[in-house]
Amino acid sequence: MKMVVMVRTDINMGKGKIAAQVAHAAVSLVLDCMSRSSWRDWLDSWLHEGQPKVVVKVSSLEDLLSRVDKARSQGLPTTVISDAGRTQVEPGTVTCAGIGPGPDDLIDKITGDLKLL
Repeated sequence: MKMVVMVRTDINMGKGKIAAQVAHAAVSLVLDCMSRSSWRDWLDSWLHEGQPKVVVKVSSLEDLLSRVDKARSQGLPTTVISDAGRTQVEPGTVTCAGIGPGPDDLIDKITGDLKLL
């Protein structure tokens, strides 16, 4: 089990901003999994396995959303994070998206070609 967060590299965000956006995605995914019984076993396994998380980069909004759509079609938990726009980016800017927690093989089919951030 793992969670993958994809961060857009085509927008200008500092390291702290990226860290905050990734945290938003991780928390959002966990909360979603807690409220949906079909994902609860995946969440429990992921928690038991040490909560593995991988942060990767995507070069465009289109690529990010395409991968989210693929994950959703596979029944994986997903979240798309849009920023409030109080600091570095315009309000509503999609900064990152998360997939999981879920089985490694399913997530790897969608994100396995992406480079680590």
